[in-house]
Amino acid sequence: MKIDPHVHLRDGKFQSNKETLRHGFEIAWKAGLSAVFEMPNTIPALTSEHIITERIKAGEKALKELKLPLFHGILPGITTSEKQIREVVDIWKKLFPKIPGLKMFAGQSTGNMGITEYEEQKQVYCTLASRNYTGVLMVHCEKESLLRPDLFDPQNPETHLPARPAVAEIESVRDQIELAEKEGFCGTLHICHISTPGSLELLEEKRKTVPFPITCGITPHHALLSVEEMMKPDGVLLKVNPPLRSKAMQKQMFSALLGGRIDWIETDHAPHTVKEKMDDYASGIPVLQFYNRFIEILYKNGLSWKMVEAFTFRNIIRTFSIPLETFSENPGSRTIRSDEYGFDPFLSV
Repeated sequence: MKIDPHVHLRDGKFQSNKETLRHGFEIAWKAGLSAVFEMPNTIPALTSEHIITERIKAGEKALKELKLPLFHGILPGITTSEKQIREVVDIWKKLFPKIPGLKMFAGQSTGNMGITEYEEQKQVYCTLASRNYTGVLMVHCEKESLLRPDLFDPQNPETHLPARPAVAEIESVRDQIELAEKEGFCGTLHICHISTPGSLELLEEKRKTVPFPITCGITPHHALLSVEEMMKPDGVLLKVNPPLRSKAMQKQMFSALLGGRIDWIETDHAPHTVKEKMDDYASGIPVLQFYNRFIEILYKNGLSWKMVEAFTFRNIIRTFSIPLETFSENPGSRTIRSDEYGFDPFLSV
């Protein structure tokens, strides 16, 4: 069995041209996955009990129509409202494991759900601690004050890297660990789509001293692709947050995964239309349909079946404390058209 704990399935009145629950579920099942956990930056955002309940119903309807036993988890988004944080913690307690954890954007990305100020982030951890939240908090780490959007030139897509430098991720990771420790956070802090050796080294050092677990995940694109792939006219198609790093960093992160230093694989599947990518410079790429190719690459690089199982399933259910029997066995993966979204980000791999 395999789980992707980080997908964006769009859908609804405003985003069904990018992706839908039904199509995302179908692709995930074809890729051999038994479960997907959905991120909250939909329209409307998954931040209230009413909207989350409606999303659960929409997911159940899509799965019933497809006749698939895929598990659809939802990670509600956290806002700056103390009342809202208390509400989503209560939803987690009531609906777990359907609600496997919570998500915070510690920096602006697609959907503008960022909680960017240090004091606001502090209040999040304080509130979670006061509500005795013991689940997983997944965090998008990019420190807003260190981002330089003025440096991005669409005519030179590789400038997305200096616009969102490695130090922004590293210092955000530092802030989250520091705040969680100071405020008595008693859950698991998960660093999403880790992309820099500096972030990983900091995380590994802090793990030795803090009283709560810290985990991290890596995407196939941060493990396999680098900013060099963006040095072409259509390089904006590969624009993601956090950005693709240098070839040297990418190789270090891939080696870290092979060495067992990263807890799991998460695709951060985030489709946009080609027009949105080329004209609006949207961040995010489709990845679910390339999941199996990534697993094959791991095997070719010497990773054992046991390690792949840990990265794709065991470490995830252990961290989220979800019983094994929650998930249905997927009989295997099928071929997925690589051109389905108009481009293949892994064509050169």
